[in-house]
Amino acid sequence: MRPVRLAANQPPRFYRGGAAIADLRDAPSAVEFGPEDWVASTTTLFGVAESGLSRLPGGRWLRDEVRAAPSAWLGAEHTAAFADDPALLVKLLDAGQRLPVHCHPSDSFAQAHLGCRFGKTEAWVVVGTTGPDPLVYIGFREDVDAATVRAWVSTQDSSAMLGALNAVRVQPGDTVFVPAGLPHAIGEGVFIVELQQPTDLSVMLEWRGFADDESAGHLGLGYETALACVDTSGWSADRLAGLVRETRDRRAPVVPLLPAEADAFFRADRLHPGSVVELEPSFAVLVVLEGAGVLRTDSDDLAVRRGDTVVVPHGAGAARLEGDVVAVRCRPPAPGRK
Repeated sequence: MRPVRLAANQPPRFYRGGAAIADLRDAPSAVEFGPEDWVASTTTLFGVAESGLSRLPGGRWLRDEVRAAPSAWLGAEHTAAFADDPALLVKLLDAGQRLPVHCHPSDSFAQAHLGCRFGKTEAWVVVGTTGPDPLVYIGFREDVDAATVRAWVSTQDSSAMLGALNAVRVQPGDTVFVPAGLPHAIGEGVFIVELQQPTDLSVMLEWRGFADDESAGHLGLGYETALACVDTSGWSADRLAGLVRETRDRRAPVVPLLPAEADAFFRADRLHPGSVVELEPSFAVLVVLEGAGVLRTDSDDLAVRRGDTVVVPHGAGAARLEGDVVAVRCRPPAPGRK
C-alpha cells in the first residue's frame, strides 16, 4: 500500500467553471463545463452508474480496489464503522458562475426517503478567488416559513431566495462548514477544496437557468417532500460565526481548518512543512496548493508539487511530508464520532 498520484477527474456538470483547476494543475486548457474535479472518488453522480468515480493509474476503479481490501485502504477502526466506504468525497470546485441556491439532505432524510446511508454535509476550504467581490451565500438571515420557501421555488423567484441568504465575502484561507439542510450558494470566482459526505444529493431551490426543468431539482421525490429537508431557521451573525473561520494568517506546520462538529463527517488540515511534518496512519486525500516536496512512507517516497492530488491508504503507515510545500489534507470522520 502506497500513496498514489491521481489524474484529474472532471465529470460534466450543469454550470461553468474549470479554469482555476486547469491553472492549479498546470493543464494546457480548461475542461468545458468541468468545474468539479472529484478526487479519490468512490462516489458517482446521482442516478449514474460510473461517472464521478476515480481511476487509479492502469485504469482500475479506486472504488473496486477499496472494496477488495477495505482494511488496508481505510483501517480497521474505519471499516468497523463504515465497512468498505471511505465516507468521504473531496472535490476541487471552481465556480465559473454563481451556483444555484440549493441544499442537501441530512443522513436521516436520506435514509428515510432515498435509501441512502449518507446525506451531504459539506465544507469549503477557499484556496482562490477572482473578481472584485467573491461571495458565498449561507443560511437564511431570518426565519422563513415553509410556505414562503415553497412559493419561491414554485415561482422560481431567484432574487427573493438569494436576497434572503447571508452574503459572506471570502478570501483564500477562509473555511466554511455547511451542515446538511442549510440553504447556500457559491458565488462566481470562488475556488475551493470541498469536503463532503460521499453522495451527490442536492435539492435545487433555484433550478431555472441551471437545469432543463424542475425534475432535476428534487431527487425524484417531488418538491413537496424534498423541501422538508431545508433548514428554514434564521442564521444571525453570531450563529454564522460557528461555521466560518479565517485561517489565512496561521502558519503552523499543521493548521486545523474546521470546527470540532465537523469531525463527525470529515477532517481537514492545511500543512506548512518548511522541513518535516509527521502524519499518523490514515486514509487521506492530499491536495498540493503551493511549492514542491516529498511525501515519505515506509513503502515509498512520492515527489509532489503544486497541483498534485494524492490518495494515501491507511496501510501506507505513518507519513512524512517534507519540503517547501503547502497542502490540504482531507480525512474521513474521526474514529468513534459516527
